[in-house]
Amino acid sequence: MSTLPVATAAATGTAAPTVTVVVIVHDDAERLPRAVASVRAQTLRDIEIVISDDHSTDATPRVAAALAAQDDRIRVLRLERNSGGCGAPRNRALETARAPFVMFLDSDDELPPRACELLLGAHAGADLDFTMGAVERVRTDTGDVSPWMAHLFARRRTVRGIEDEPRLLFEPLSTNKMYRREFLDRHSLRFPEGLHYEDQLFTARAYTLARAFTVLTEPVYRWYIAPHAAADTATISNRRHLISNVRDRITVARLIDDFLAEQGVPDAVREEKDHKFLSHDLRLYAGDLPHRDPEWVREFAAEVLPYLEGLSAAAFGRMRRDERVVVGLLREGRYEEARLAARGLGHGVGPRSLATDARGRTYWGGTLPRTDAGRADLDLTELDLAGCPFASARFRHEILRVGRGEDGTVELALRTHDPARRLPLAPLPALLHVSPAGRRLTVPLRMDPAGRGVFEGTVRLRPAAATLPAHGFRGVRHPVLEVTDGRRGGGAGGAAGNTGVLLAPLDFAPFEVAGAGRHRVVVEPEGRDAGRLQLRWRPGGVVGRLLGPVVQKGPVRRAAKALIGTR
Repeated sequence: MSTLPVATAAATGTAAPTVTVVVIVHDDAERLPRAVASVRAQTLRDIEIVISDDHSTDATPRVAAALAAQDDRIRVLRLERNSGGCGAPRNRALETARAPFVMFLDSDDELPPRACELLLGAHAGADLDFTMGAVERVRTDTGDVSPWMAHLFARRRTVRGIEDEPRLLFEPLSTNKMYRREFLDRHSLRFPEGLHYEDQLFTARAYTLARAFTVLTEPVYRWYIAPHAAADTATISNRRHLISNVRDRITVARLIDDFLAEQGVPDAVREEKDHKFLSHDLRLYAGDLPHRDPEWVREFAAEVLPYLEGLSAAAFGRMRRDERVVVGLLREGRYEEARLAARGLGHGVGPRSLATDARGRTYWGGTLPRTDAGRADLDLTELDLAGCPFASARFRHEILRVGRGEDGTVELALRTHDPARRLPLAPLPALLHVSPAGRRLTVPLRMDPAGRGVFEGTVRLRPAAATLPAHGFRGVRHPVLEVTDGRRGGGAGGAAGNTGVLLAPLDFAPFEVAGAGRHRVVVEPEGRDAGRLQLRWRPGGVVGRLLGPVVQKGPVRRAAKALIGTR
C-alpha cells in the first residue's frame, strides 16, 4: 500500500526535530483538531507532527490540510486505500519520521501538555529503548477522569528486561510511550497490518526486546472512552459483539505466544501473559455473554476454547472462581447457563441451584459436570456455601419485573435464590438500599417462600425521597438487597445481614421518574457486565447546567458547588 504525501510543510532541508508525534486518523474530522492542538501545545516545541490519514472519506483530508497550513511542524500523509486498522497508518508514518524519538496518538485522544517533555527528559543521560507514563481515561458521557492500570505507575523505576517485571504485559498500549527510533529500526519493530489489537503484539515485542525502559508516574496520555457509542462508531475494543473481533484477539494472542517462545523467555513471563489473557481479554467477552444469544455463545466457545487448552495450569489456578465457572460451562456446552453465570462476575452472585456428587463435592448448577475439566472449573466446594459466614453467603437476587408507578415510584418484583439452603422456609425480612451521593435511602420489604430455596417479594422505591447535597448530584448508583438469617436474630441491617446486587432484566425499556428537588432519575439496565439495575441521577435547572458532563472534574466543578451551596 503506497502513501501519498498530501502536504509537506516542514522543509526537508531544515534541522531534524527531536520528537515525531504520529497522529493517526480515519473519518474523524471533528476530533482531529483537538488531538493535533494537544500536540501543538506541548511544552517541548522541537517536535514534528505527522498526520497519517487512513484514506478518510469525510472532511478529514480538508481539515488535516488546514491544520498543516497553520503550523510548519505538521505534515500530512494519506494512504491510497483504507487499511481498516491502526497498523498501516502508523507504519507509513514511521517510514517518513525524521526525529530520533517517536510517539503515537489516536485522533480521538490527547496528549497532556508536558507529555513529550516528561518522556524525553527520562531518556536524557540513560541508555533506554523507550519511556512510558501513566494514562488518564476520560468518559465522554460524564467527563469523569480515572487512571488506567494505576498500580503499574505508582512509582518511577527503570526496568531492565521484562522478566524483571512481567506484570507490565497487562499494559499493552503503544500510545503512552516514547520510543528511540534506532530501537524500532534495529529490531524491525513495526505494527502488524490487517489485524486488530495490533498494539498488544507491538507492545509485547517492545517489552521483550528492550534492554531497559523507564516507567514514569505522571500522566502522558489522555484516552477518551465512549461507553455508549453506537456499534458502527465504536472503537475496536468496543466491537466485541463481532466474532471476527474474537478471532483477531485470539490470533494476536497466538502471535505473542510464538514470539515469546522464539525469544526463550522464562516461564514466569509466559504465565503472566496467560494470566493477562484469562483475567482481562477473556474476562471482557465473558462479561458480555448475558447480552449475547446462545448461538453467538456457541460460536464464541468454538473460537476461544481451543486456545485456552494451551495456556498454563498456573495461570488457570490464579483465575477467580466465578470466571472459571463461566469457562467450565462453555467447556460443558451449557451455553445458556454460561450466560446466567456471567451475570454475576465480580459481584459474588451465586447460582440458582447446586449439584453434589457422591464424594460430597459441590458444583455450580443443578447438573453434575461430565468432564474432568468441567469438574475442575465448576467445583464450588472451596467456597463452603452452606457453612461460610452468613455475610459471605452467595445468594442470587433477580428482578422479575420493573415498572413505573403512577406516584413516581419504581416498582420491582424480586426473586431470591438460596442455592445452599441458608435461609429458613419462612417470610424473609429484607432491605432495599440505594445511596446517591453517599446518602443511603432504605426501603423495607418482605420476601415470601416460593419453593425450596426460592423467595419472592415486591417493593416500591421512591427516588424523590433520597436526601441529596445542596449542590446536587449527577451519577449512577446500583441498588442492593440485604437479607437476614432470621434464625440468628439481629434483624435486617444487623450483624446477620447479607447484601447483594440486583440483577435486572436485560431488555426492559428505560424510563424516568422524579428525584429530589429538580433532579430526574433514569431507571435502566446496566447494559454491561452483570446487567444490574441502574439508577442515573441527573440534576435539572441551574444545578444541571453547572454540573454538566464537561465540568465533572476540577476547579470549575468546585466553583459550581461553592456557588450553589451559598444559595
